[in-house]
Amino acid sequence: MPIATVNPANGETLKTYEAMDEEELERRLQLAQATFRTYRTTAFAERARLLNRAADLLDEDGPEIARVMTTEMGKPVKQARAEAAKCAKAMRWYAEHAEALLTDEEPAEADVRDSGASRALVRYRPMGPVLAVMPWNFPLWQVVRFAAPALMAGNVGLLKHASNVPQTALYLEDLLHRAGFPEGCFQTLLIGSGAVDDLLRDERIRAATLTGSEPAGRAVASTAGEMIKKTVLELGGSDPFVVMPSADVDRAAEVAVTARVQNNGQSCIAAKRFIVHTDVYDRFAERFTEGMKALKVGDPLEEDTEVGPLASERGRDDLEELVDDARRGGASVLCGGERPDGPGWYYPPTVLAGVTREMRIHREEAFGPVATLYRAADLDEAVLIANDSPFGLSSNVWTRDEAEVDRFVRDLEAGGVYVNGMTASHPAFPFGGVKRSGYGRELSGHGIREFCNITTVWHGA
Repeated sequence: MPIATVNPANGETLKTYEAMDEEELERRLQLAQATFRTYRTTAFAERARLLNRAADLLDEDGPEIARVMTTEMGKPVKQARAEAAKCAKAMRWYAEHAEALLTDEEPAEADVRDSGASRALVRYRPMGPVLAVMPWNFPLWQVVRFAAPALMAGNVGLLKHASNVPQTALYLEDLLHRAGFPEGCFQTLLIGSGAVDDLLRDERIRAATLTGSEPAGRAVASTAGEMIKKTVLELGGSDPFVVMPSADVDRAAEVAVTARVQNNGQSCIAAKRFIVHTDVYDRFAERFTEGMKALKVGDPLEEDTEVGPLASERGRDDLEELVDDARRGGASVLCGGERPDGPGWYYPPTVLAGVTREMRIHREEAFGPVATLYRAADLDEAVLIANDSPFGLSSNVWTRDEAEVDRFVRDLEAGGVYVNGMTASHPAFPFGGVKRSGYGRELSGHGIREFCNITTVWHGA
């Protein structure tokens, strides 16, 4: 895949970049290794000063980098500005909290004595250069939620970003450099996906994190496992959105629209499967379909656009194939389902009903504004449908019954359960999934410790 900015609203290639040659890649690996030796000894206060400065610069750059993101991958520009602001918020959060999250831990005094020690503690130390393989759908946020905690922990980062967002990738390196981070603390590698395997095999790379597709996750995990290197994987999702009779159905339907089409529907944590109790199914389906129909699809640089184009022609083709397969299998198309004429990789907000287990869309992730509706007779069937997926990233449940909430929290196979609201990431809460949605956690204290050497320090009596 060429490294280029191609505007998904019209298919126009705006900028192209040459991939880095082996000599430049080697120079950057050496720089990362050398920088880590000194950066790892910096004080938390200095790292926090630099990260806060980066947040301030990002706030200043927000409107400009938002337009870049929109031009590269098609999200509505209002959402792009919100993404930039969210990144600045996460930087400040880690600048404020990292030292406390990584403070030395002292075991219970009785356990210290029992071990024969006069003193003992657990210390979190940085690991070294970490390779981040990141996707295009949230081209700033996906990187910052790795980079902010990694840098605050004393690690250095090497970014292999998606090949269709090179300007955003280069901006991130420039941002952190302007903030005052040493040159080798965070570097963007303009390389193709074929170069990732060699990087993972390089002894200077100590760990890796990937957000992306299941095949990409398998490839990275396989090589990293062979080299015995730590990885964190955040892969696909097909999140359930369950609505029970006690819920505020109108509010649930309203939120469901946003939960499905955020980021043009190209989000791993977007709700995709809407599982509704039969007692309120008809009402929800009507309200939800009306909301999907009412969305404005158009130029993502226009302020009132709610759904822009998909990021690539291939992505639209894949989505269209899932819808066509469901239609052939007997699913009903309540709205959308037809590719529009004209330039750009647009696909309309679409609602499918009558989806069965035999249809591809039941078990594959629909990465675009397509929702599937399921009818559940009771809570048990709702849980069965929700868990009948190879993915387990997050989930949404709508109910006012606390006993039902307890059941969903206990039984849903997911890394998160959001009650009477939609899934959203926040720096204070751990984020990640189970099953084929990956392993490990980002954000919160759990995320910053993923790439730390958790060290036992024991002193004899």
